[in-house]
Amino acid sequence: MANEPFQGRVALAAAFLDPWEATRLHHRLAAEVPWTVHRIRMFGRWVASPRLSCWMGDPGASYRYSGADFDPEPWHPAIAALLPRLESACGARFNSVLLNRYRDGRDSMGWHSDDEPELGPAPVIASLSLGAERRFLLRLKADKTARAEWRLAHGDLLVMRGDCQRVAQHALPKTARVAGERINLTFRWVGSTPAPTAPSPGRPPTARPRSPAPRP
Repeated sequence: MANEPFQGRVALAAAFLDPWEATRLHHRLAAEVPWTVHRIRMFGRWVASPRLSCWMGDPGASYRYSGADFDPEPWHPAIAALLPRLESACGARFNSVLLNRYRDGRDSMGWHSDDEPELGPAPVIASLSLGAERRFLLRLKADKTARAEWRLAHGDLLVMRGDCQRVAQHALPKTARVAGERINLTFRWVGSTPAPTAPSPGRPPTARPRSPAPRP
């Protein structure tokens, strides 16, 4: 599927984290984050989300999603240490992160947009992938046949910005081909006030050459 409708809206930095750093971060977060199964409202009823999650960030960075309110856990030290580098790469500030843990290919995320009012009209959403490679899909709301696909691998960083959340939806579909676990960190700014000035001039994230991933 061609990704022309999303040029300027989506950028991918393959291997933003090198394999060793990505693996260390994955292992720490899997063991130390207070993972929960959030209940969300779908089709008029409350259901358990098909993944483990944790909302994390600055005090007061509360978030409402699928009819439920989430208050942030404190920043994990490894994520707090990574945050300045990620903000510099994206040219944007972030005060929170949603962590989703997909235990295997049966865990998924349905079609949706990150268009809640507290994210603002043109949010920068930075998505860092750890673990098993998964398909990430986007489609235009006005023409659902206009789709694009990225295969997000260990250490990859995908950034959505501008009007992407207003005009498009994204999803992480189920798959029978993936047995391994994936942790995804989605950084954003939430609040009634706009994000502060970016820490450096906005520029696309830079990619690093891939090298073989270390063994756990």
